[in-house]
Amino acid sequence: MEHSDYFYLGYISKSIGTKGDVSFQLETDQPDAYTKLSMIFVEIKANLIPYLVEKISIKGNKAQVHLQDIDNAEKSGLLVGCKLHLPMSLLPKLKGNNFYFHEVIGFEVEDKSFGVLGSITEISDQGAQAIFQIDHQGTEVLIPIIDDFIKKVDRKKKTILVETPEGLIDLYLQA
Repeated sequence: MEHSDYFYLGYISKSIGTKGDVSFQLETDQPDAYTKLSMIFVEIKANLIPYLVEKISIKGNKAQVHLQDIDNAEKSGLLVGCKLHLPMSLLPKLKGNNFYFHEVIGFEVEDKSFGVLGSITEISDQGAQAIFQIDHQGTEVLIPIIDDFIKKVDRKKKTILVETPEGLIDLYLQA
């Protein structure tokens, strides 16, 4: 199992009661998409271990879950803090200008005023604002991922049309 074939869903935040239930903290915009979850992969010592989900109840971004073979507080306590993953095939499909960061790596970015900027090499999501990192003929151009800037995402052509504020691209490409 390669980690790249899976996406991060959240983590086990605590043990609940004496029968082995756990609480999942779901780090997703669509927690209700996982109400019928039948299996989850728990990351233990860098390995993804499959667990069958016997019962799940989701409220907001938290879920109370009973996993098969986890039948007491001691066993469930050992899972607290472990990350949760699912196969990429279970990631809900997005439409329109919505996208997952991993899916647009390699897409070509075109600015309405400037023209073709180059390809997305990476997305930085470390600060307060996620940023496209674009290679423009060996020069890195950074564009904040802001809904107002993104005019069209074309998955078939693997392109993103943006309209950036005047002067933003000039900051990177002035000679």
